[in-house]
Amino acid sequence: MEKISRRDFLKISGAAAIGAAAVGCIDDKKKAEAKEGEMEYRINPGNGDKVSLLGYGCMRWPMIKDEQGKDIVDQKTVNMLVDRAIEAGVNYFDTSPVYLQGQSERASGIALSRHPRNKYFIATKLSNFGDRSPEGSKEMYRDSFEQMETDYFDYYLLHSIGRGGYEAFKKRYEDNGMLDFLLEEREAGRIRQLGFSFHGKKSEFDEMIALHDKYKWDFVQIEMNYMDWKHADGVRNVNADYLYEELDKRELPIVVMEPLLGGRLGKLPENVAALLKGRDPDASLASWAFRFVGTYPRILTALSGMTYLEHLEDNIKTFTGFVPMDEEELAFMEQIAKMMAEYPTVNCTGCNYCMPCPFGIDIPGIFAHYNSMVNEGTVGASEEQKTFRKLRNRYLTTYNKAIPTVRQADHCIGCEQCMHHCPQSIHIPHELHRIDRQIEALKQTIL
Repeated sequence: MEKISRRDFLKISGAAAIGAAAVGCIDDKKKAEAKEGEMEYRINPGNGDKVSLLGYGCMRWPMIKDEQGKDIVDQKTVNMLVDRAIEAGVNYFDTSPVYLQGQSERASGIALSRHPRNKYFIATKLSNFGDRSPEGSKEMYRDSFEQMETDYFDYYLLHSIGRGGYEAFKKRYEDNGMLDFLLEEREAGRIRQLGFSFHGKKSEFDEMIALHDKYKWDFVQIEMNYMDWKHADGVRNVNADYLYEELDKRELPIVVMEPLLGGRLGKLPENVAALLKGRDPDASLASWAFRFVGTYPRILTALSGMTYLEHLEDNIKTFTGFVPMDEEELAFMEQIAKMMAEYPTVNCTGCNYCMPCPFGIDIPGIFAHYNSMVNEGTVGASEEQKTFRKLRNRYLTTYNKAIPTVRQADHCIGCEQCMHHCPQSIHIPHELHRIDRQIEALKQTIL
């Protein structure tokens, strides 16, 4: 099947040049020297915790339908995944009261409480997006103890701060007295480490990190991957190299979210994937992203939302006898990132914060389908293509199979309710309308 390129994928010669610059596979000696059978750990300098470099993000637990057709967590599978993770040495589990429409903490608590409490670290959050009153915020905090079946939290985060700068932070955590309350909880030992997760612009990060002098943050959670290292858009988010440098200056441990950019770095365009496979045919695409993140010493743990056992096993393989990247490999990943930046995908990580849509639109599903088709190069671009009709039919057929008609992009009325919850600050209605216009053009064959 004819593939559609982005500028003929850098006119092919660009890709060839990168391939030529990266001739050769990963050094077999380097592989052989890696320790086998031992999970990679990092020591938290603040309290001496020995934390697995692979952390479990509990935002993507597998779901099934109950007898009423409602989506519920598949607890049996979650228990199995947690058991395997702990057996392999994974000991950091990150959740939130709002993940999986409020089901993640309970599912995580059930699975983890079957193990000795000293075998794992719990990280959860004050996700008071809707009700920031003192009463509502404290109720959320106390309910997390019950859901997680614990009497202390190892790592507690102010959830998704940054957007709106200090004024928004002040309303959620200072004006209601919650930060003073959490500081008291830290002093009492019910919170062992207090930090925040960040989403926002450079100026907003500077405001948040400036509060370290006042609140003495114990750690910070940021989005970091080889794309966002130098190629964040700079408008809605900030390059991770800047975030890392500022946190490193303050010797603050870093927890990484989105090391795979919502899974997108685990399923690359074929042209890009071929370059990575050419260097190490045995390594998964995801392993390159995790090795990149883990190479930086200030990283305490990198979170992965491992829905399936195969993902967990692949990540265990990467972090057991972990091999950090050398300077040449880091330079290679920067070239890969530059190539990826040429692809016109939507910067959706599939976090589902935008859901549920009041009009039933499957926002993450629509973006995931669109990104997949763009990355595969199977979007019909012009009737001049030899296989245009085949590509068009495939796109429309897979779209209808992936997204039920009543949940497709054409139902978006632009209410913008979803935008207020998106950590990536995506203009969701704009992107949905753009995709819908493309679909209508394909239907009408007017491209």
